[in-house]
Formats: sequence, C-alpha cells, structure tokens
Amino acid sequence: MPSDAALPASGLSAVPSTLRIPLAARAFGDAMFPRMAIGDASAARLLATLEDQAPPLPRDRATVYGVLARTRCFRALARDFLQAHAGGHVVNLGCGLSHYFQWLDDGKARMTDADLPEVLAVRRALLADDEPRHEVRPLDLTAPGWWDGLGLPARDGPPVFLFSEGVLMYLEPAQVEAVFATFSERAPAGSVLAFDAMCWLATGRAHRHPSVRPTGAQFRWGLRRPAELARAHPRLRLAGTHEVMAGYGFPHGMLSRAIGAFFGVPMYAVYALHAVG
Repeated sequence: MPSDAALPASGLSAVPSTLRIPLAARAFGDAMFPRMAIGDASAARLLATLEDQAPPLPRDRATVYGVLARTRCFRALARDFLQAHAGGHVVNLGCGLSHYFQWLDDGKARMTDADLPEVLAVRRALLADDEPRHEVRPLDLTAPGWWDGLGLPARDGPPVFLFSEGVLMYLEPAQVEAVFATFSERAPAGSVLAFDAMCWLATGRAHRHPSVRPTGAQFRWGLRRPAELARAHPRLRLAGTHEVMAGYGFPHGMLSRAIGAFFGVPMYAVYALHAVG
C-alpha cells in the first residue's frame, strides 16, 4: 500500500479539492441510501486518511444521493460500452480518487484514470493503480492536445468510452465547448462521451451548495438546452439524458421535473454523446 507520510492533500487548490465530495459520498452513502449502494471497496479508507488533514465535509444528504446516482449511471454506461466492445478502453477525465476499475474490470477492459498533476500526487500516495490494463496519466482538459496526451486513438481507430464526472461545471463555457469540439473532431465512430451537467441556473451559485461552498470552487458552466450539445457538432448525437435527482423524492424530484418542463433542461443530469460517421 502506498505511504501517505507526505500526502499533499491539504494543499489542493479549490476545484481539485472537490475530489473529497464524491469520495465522502461513496464512503458513507451506502449506509444512508441502501437501495442506491455502490459498494466502493476503498472509499472509506481513503476518506479517513484525507480527513486527518482537512475538516470533515458536511453530510449533505442530497449531494450524497446525487453522487451515488451518477456513479451508478456512469458505471452502467461504461459496462454497456464494454459489452458492445470487448476489451474496450474506458477513460475517466478528471478521476480524482474514484476507482471505477474495481467495477469495470472484466479481465479484458483497459482503463485510464487522468487528472491534474496535483491530484495525481494525492492519488499515487493512496492508491496502487498497478494493474497492467489500468494506467494513470496527467490531464489538463483546458489545454489543447489533451487527446494526444492521453494516447487516445486516431479517428479511424477503435472506439473509446470517455466520461467526466463532477468536472465540466467548474470550467469556463469556452473550455467546455473546446472539450466537445475535440471529442467531435478526434473520436473514432462509436465512441461515447458521458458527463454530468447542471442547469445553467446553477452557474455562479456554488456558495449555496453546502458541500462545494467550503472548497471555494465555483460553478462556471451549465447547460441551457440538451439539443445544443449535438447541434454545434455534426458528428455528435445525444444518445441519453439521465436525470440524477429525480428519484430522490420531494422536493428535489418535483423541482427537477419543474425545471425541466419550464426551462427545457433538467436541474442535474448525466448525458451521453455518441460520435458517428
């Protein structure tokens, strides 16, 4: 097991420090919401190590539910891809301390976990990502060339499954658009990009989120119309919209439906874009 003697977790900047939120949700969420249980084998140990260096996060039930629900969604989408593409490649764009390979390893799949160097310094101190079919690479989604930096295939290569969890909402709109453009231009046909997004009404309002507020991070991008995702990129098709909070119950379920009906976009959802042609 890697040593945490020099763990730099306390020095993470605002957005990278949000990695503690999904980690905490996966650590104690199964007990809070048994029907949404995900069975993360390492989250509790990792969280205990981090909370030795930073104050515990608030146990915001809605956030915990949302993390569990989106985890189940990303996991299901990745499994569907791997069933259709035996030995396929799954890439987590902004992995934090998540460990999806524990659920996706079918003996043939490949996985790349990627994040900023400061995040990987924490990850490498805590997680032994030493399975030959599982690699860890540095990534800055705001920098051009990230596709090549991850060693992803050319457009005539095999399809890949990319997902970005709890990341895009912290980027500027132009940076998010650049991510979609890169996927549209570079992804082989049959590839998938899955990501979570909030309604545009949430932008600039991270101070109202009890778990995000202590980190100092801000929501900078939100979706206005799901149809916009494919309209700007002819190779992309919106293949799925999965509302995250609809099953949480009153008032979140009602609010999610009301926002969707009035503004044409869910309050918070996971989206799947497919590359064609």
